[in-house]
Amino acid sequence: MTKILLVEDHEELWDFLSRRLRRHGFDVVLAHDGQQALDQATAEAPDVVLLDMDLPVLDGWTVARRMRADTMQAHTAIIALTAHAMAGDRARALEAGCDDYHSKPVDFPALLRQIDEVLLRREEE
Repeated sequence: MTKILLVEDHEELWDFLSRRLRRHGFDVVLAHDGQQALDQATAEAPDVVLLDMDLPVLDGWTVARRMRADTMQAHTAIIALTAHAMAGDRARALEAGCDDYHSKPVDFPALLRQIDEVLLRREEE
């Protein structure tokens, strides 16, 4: 079963996403701030991290960079989830180490496709 670490500080969104992801057969682990994200990534070894970029304690940009610098987490797939939809935000997320970018509000079918795509790319590496 694919394990997803959902890093989101807004209760409504993490509740909505975690329930829908579980219904689609994913094992979901939650973190509500950037430090918890790093701790959970180490403890749980997720296959995919859905990473909000505006987080308390450590922002998502910092989390992604630290995960990429950690040899144990360097190959974990990361999808940025963010309300930042300005020109250059996608490039900034990819530059920080994210594999893909999904702007909010979440388009759940598109997010599922992105999860499948990043997992496939990681398998091919």
